[in-house]
Amino acid sequence: MIFFTEGVSMKHILKCHEIVKTDFVRAENCALYDAQGRRYIDLESGIWCTALGHSHPRLGQVLAAQAAQLMHLGTRYPNSIVEEAALAVLGIVQIDDGKCTFLSSGSEAVEFGAQAIRRVSGKTRLLTFSNSYLAAYGSAGRKQAEEWYLLDWNARPDIEQCLAQIPFEQIGGFVFEPGGSGSGFVRFPPQQLVQELVHKVRQAGGLVMSNEVTAGMGRTGKWFGFQHYDLRPDIVALGKGLGNGYPVSAVAMRGDVAEQLEASGLRYAQSHQNDPLGCAVAKEVIAILQEENLIERGAELGAYFLTGLQRLVEKHAIVKDARGRGMLLGLELYAQEGLSVEMLYHALLERGFLVGYYPAGNVLRLDPALTIEPELIDQFLDCLDTILAQSG
Repeated sequence: MIFFTEGVSMKHILKCHEIVKTDFVRAENCALYDAQGRRYIDLESGIWCTALGHSHPRLGQVLAAQAAQLMHLGTRYPNSIVEEAALAVLGIVQIDDGKCTFLSSGSEAVEFGAQAIRRVSGKTRLLTFSNSYLAAYGSAGRKQAEEWYLLDWNARPDIEQCLAQIPFEQIGGFVFEPGGSGSGFVRFPPQQLVQELVHKVRQAGGLVMSNEVTAGMGRTGKWFGFQHYDLRPDIVALGKGLGNGYPVSAVAMRGDVAEQLEASGLRYAQSHQNDPLGCAVAKEVIAILQEENLIERGAELGAYFLTGLQRLVEKHAIVKDARGRGMLLGLELYAQEGLSVEMLYHALLERGFLVGYYPAGNVLRLDPALTIEPELIDQFLDCLDTILAQSG
């Protein structure tokens, strides 16, 4: 359903998704302000992008300085900022001998990584969890049966049953999204299952890629979601938080994998690949996360937020579950005529809070910036508590 509230007419904008409000004019950290000056607290970080909050002053300065000096170069002419950004990315993903390329979106990064696995492994079929969101287009977006084996780990909680059904000899690689985050359900696959899948795929000669577009850059309380599973991927896809709202993504891979990919004759050139402007932003985002200890801060505040949500489970019969890691949180409701997650979304919007919601799972999705103040978390929890009490 697409509908409008107050704001500027968007009659010349293609309507391929829901549009709710069209009059936001400025932002600061977790706050958005509309044309009337009303403040809204963004608990969705745009679309899970602004881990540093909106309009971070250091990023504004870097954008202005780099744009004034050098915004764009052709793919044949990468300059020093690209190498510096690559070293920064490889440092945080802990692939010291690796290589990296910078692209424009998380979808592109995952698709590039999937094609790299196919080329290096020589196998076209890849493994992923059925509830993973990988990309908006391409093979990773379509997830067709001849190219993907989709494992529903929720339907088969027994690990041996999960493993027994997978034709590992046909699998070129495992594309792992470490939080089911794209599907909106905020469910985390069991560590033992993930480790067994990684072992079996590698035993059969395949590669492992972690899709960190949503879960990475501190979102789950660690730098990356794969760190909750004690594994070292061969390839890592990054996006969203890497640019904090600026469209830049990256694919990092082990050095030996990169060498095989290059030797295979791969040719890939995209207009904004390794652009200086995007690389300058990515490098600065990493520096801010490190210097301001925001990974640790996000983990602590995420635990605080989750505790508050769990109190609502105990207090309100309509609330089924609260779960999360770091600042990737979900609140699930029981199906009930009096209050759906869509109704809850609109009630919160009217009171000045932006959240995500997923009707298919009856889940309210919360992904605030790592820079959010505890007082704003408390204000949101109080508001949510009041709405739930009124609905009961």
